[in-house]
Amino acid sequence: MKLDQIAAELGKSISFGEKEVTFITDNSSKVSEGCIFICIEGKRFDGHTKAVEALEKGASAVVVQKDLGLERQILVENTRSAYAHICAAFYGHPERKIRIIGVTGTNGKTTSCFILKSILDGMGHKTGLIGTVKNIVGDKEYPAVLTTPDCYELFGLFDEMVKAGCEYCVMEVSSQAIDQHRVDGVHFEAAIFTNLTQDHLDYHGTFENYKAAKRKLFENSSLAVVNIDDESASFMTEGIDCRKVTFSVNNDKCDYSAKNIRISSSGVKYELVSNSNIGRVKFAVPGNFSVYNSMGAAVCLIEMGLDFKAVLDALALCMGVPGRMEVVPADVPYTILIDYAHTPDGLENVLKCVREITEGKVICVFGCGGDRDKTKRPIMGEIAARLSDVAVVTSDNPRSEDPEAIIEDIKAGIGRGGAKIIVDSDRKGAIKRALKIANAGDVVVLAGKGQKTYQILASGKIHFDEREVVAQILSEKV
Repeated sequence: MKLDQIAAELGKSISFGEKEVTFITDNSSKVSEGCIFICIEGKRFDGHTKAVEALEKGASAVVVQKDLGLERQILVENTRSAYAHICAAFYGHPERKIRIIGVTGTNGKTTSCFILKSILDGMGHKTGLIGTVKNIVGDKEYPAVLTTPDCYELFGLFDEMVKAGCEYCVMEVSSQAIDQHRVDGVHFEAAIFTNLTQDHLDYHGTFENYKAAKRKLFENSSLAVVNIDDESASFMTEGIDCRKVTFSVNNDKCDYSAKNIRISSSGVKYELVSNSNIGRVKFAVPGNFSVYNSMGAAVCLIEMGLDFKAVLDALALCMGVPGRMEVVPADVPYTILIDYAHTPDGLENVLKCVREITEGKVICVFGCGGDRDKTKRPIMGEIAARLSDVAVVTSDNPRSEDPEAIIEDIKAGIGRGGAKIIVDSDRKGAIKRALKIANAGDVVVLAGKGQKTYQILASGKIHFDEREVVAQILSEKV
């Protein structure tokens, strides 16, 4: 693509001759001949300091939001937003050639996306997926680094989906991605709001900023599908000019409601009721949150024009999501579950669900991430102590922090909870201790890692797949 065409996409009438663009990046270490280097001003590093060096390395141009007086600069108001628009243009605007569904909220994004994809695939619609667990294009799967990818990767995935014949793309949209303009220029045919609880305050600073970032998704959506049982629901769409559809478990003043809910260890069943339809829903993941996740996905697709009964039939065949209430196969008389719950609300939801379906003890192994929101640590400690019979406090991804210091923050919230407390900063050791005390009828919940197969320590990232860890421990006959 010609550099002049890129400039024109940004509303700039600049002549760069016949210069071609081969690549786009905001990473100075990836600058190569013919690329465009986007100068991002971050909290710790300002890409503008690498602009001259990028041009010397052969970059066709640099995109800046500060006038550096360079010959091959494109001056814009916001380089983050420009990055998204440039990538869209570079790939020929694939985002305009596929029906995109976005899902945002604190919890439930990943599960909702997998449900959406499962239903659409089951109804014969080829569908791509972008999210926390992995990115899927046709028969190809790619590891996910970020919940919502970097702009160049994101629009590259859209392009690959279009070329693969995908009709739909379902994607998780994180608050950081929205705040960093990674989805600028993307029009969402539909967007789902799951819920909002405390998370990512290390990035956003306040809950109000976090909430405001989430809201921006609906400003560029044609349809908003909203869980009105969440207290932030009205804020999400108030004053936004798009069609709004609501769903609820507790409130009859909604467009879709769930009635006669039945929760068991094998999943959830309920009746999905609207003004014009009623149908029986079956979803093979237990927990009250599974009612919300399955409702949001089903309602979204029905409101996008898919057949009511066909959607519910396809939903009944959905088998869940890796790392979300995932049962670890093991020849033991108790159950081992892996779940990604890493927020207060997520942990509470999972433990409440497990409590409902457990005959014996609930044993919870959990920790909190380092270099992240410290205020949620005592809250999660209180939740684990209140809802578990045994709470094993350990490490998650300590990163640069001292694991013992993180654990002390967690213990500050444990208070008078009824659980027996065990502390072991070594996560493998903590899992081993949990399995050692488990008896028939108990459920051991390994919370926090979910689908992730690594730990991030001060020394770097190490391989840590809890499925493998459990298998190894059990082979040692704990």
